[in-house]
Amino acid sequence: MHFVLTINQRDTREVGDLVPDLIRSLRHLAAAVPFQRTVGDEAQGVLTDAATAVEAALTAIRQRRWHVGVGVGELQVPLPENLADARGYGLVYSRRAVERAQRTGDRVPLAVEGPDAELAAEAEAVLRLLGLIVAARSEAEWKVLDLMTPGARGQQKFVAQELGITAQAVSKAVVRSHWSEEWATRPAAARLLGLVYGPASLPPAALPYRA
Repeated sequence: MHFVLTINQRDTREVGDLVPDLIRSLRHLAAAVPFQRTVGDEAQGVLTDAATAVEAALTAIRQRRWHVGVGVGELQVPLPENLADARGYGLVYSRRAVERAQRTGDRVPLAVEGPDAELAAEAEAVLRLLGLIVAARSEAEWKVLDLMTPGARGQQKFVAQELGITAQAVSKAVVRSHWSEEWATRPAAARLLGLVYGPASLPPAALPYRA
């Protein structure tokens, strides 16, 4: 099973081409095919882990400049280095998803597509809720959160020392930004995303094979 993310820019005319910056922000993730520019102001990557797919989607949503399409489905193996040479239904679902994300208006511009449409809709709903949390954070909050490690104890004092602020200020930023709630919800989002491939493992015959 593969998770294909297609991410295209929302405001290229206003701020210029940000695809290289997006790719740099995602290159630390373990990917079956690393994120790369595919066409114009768009990047794609292929992941095999649902939690990593959630991380990639939320990284893009955080930046508030991207439409994010997550497609769940198989690709032909061996996977090519260049995604222009890739084939498989995961690409088709990802293209469908990003095109739908472009039509979300003021909502979180993220969509999920896969063989099980009902589970895809559920995964999409949870990811959009997480996206609302992530996209609403201020730069000051991110300065705190980027130094935090999920599950680690006693780190707020260290973060406060690093930033030259009080531990109380760190605690308030963590609470206000719903950081703990985000990380408690991520496993549910990943579980739902992994189930999208679901018992309907064969996509409809009407689907084209390449996006």
